Amino acid sequence: MRKVIISLAPIPGPAASINIEAVAEDIAKSIDAGAGMCHIHCKDREGVLTPDITVLTELFETITAKRDVVVQASTGGVSDMNIKERCNPLNYDKVESASLNGGTTNLGEAVYINSFEDIRYCARTCYEKQILPEIEVFDIGMIHNINLVRKEIPFCDPVLFNLVFGHKGGMQPTVEALAAFRSFVPQDCLWGVTHFGRDNWTFLAAAIAMGAAVVRIGFEDSPYLEDGTNALYNYQVVEKLVNLIRAMGLEPATPEDARKILNIAPKY
Repeated sequence: MRKVIISLAPIPGPAASINIEAVAEDIAKSIDAGAGMCHIHCKDREGVLTPDITVLTELFETITAKRDVVVQASTGGVSDMNIKERCNPLNYDKVESASLNGGTTNLGEAVYINSFEDIRYCARTCYEKQILPEIEVFDIGMIHNINLVRKEIPFCDPVLFNLVFGHKGGMQPTVEALAAFRSFVPQDCLWGVTHFGRDNWTFLAAAIAMGAAVVRIGFEDSPYLEDGTNALYNYQVVEKLVNLIRAMGLEPATPEDARKILNIAPKY
């Protein structure tokens, strides 16, 4: 039976304060519900992006003391940090996967800068530390960017793309855009989706039906639960996604399943 990796991105956007114990408990319940991976940005307790990995480390240490989960660190987000500072989370020895941003884009009203040198630096650092890059692409041209970089830097199998939809300045969440975007992913690569600002479940259902290996969910992107209702906790949206996956005759991947799909060796 095909299994779909649920990647939980639990922490809301800018300046949402972080209560370590409360977030860790929500994540633990989300893992129990079916999440196999957890994606966290490097922030301080006030929710501001920072090169200091203290809070990220403390949060993952608290989570992994409770549950097994694939540890994924973000190297992204709009900030004044340079790429070396953004890659500081890769120094945390439990990181198994990390975001690798595929190019520069308008992200809302901001310009999100990811030069070719930034892409190369992040890719090299990931592979030096035996971390699987999850390549975040916001438009079709970024897949071309990565194909160019792959000619310079050997990427290990599998290569994983995360097709990001919904941001102002990027691809929008329509089935037509999904079909076009998906068609440019090289056939030997895995792919998943993120629906930022999600206000329905149909787009994720379409992505799953088209073969997405990973589906991201969580308050970083949207708390939407159903019409007129936002979830109070991340585990509620995970539960709903699990029900959707199972209604399609599939199963959510456990952390162990996820590591097999992504060819990741556990680090803790």
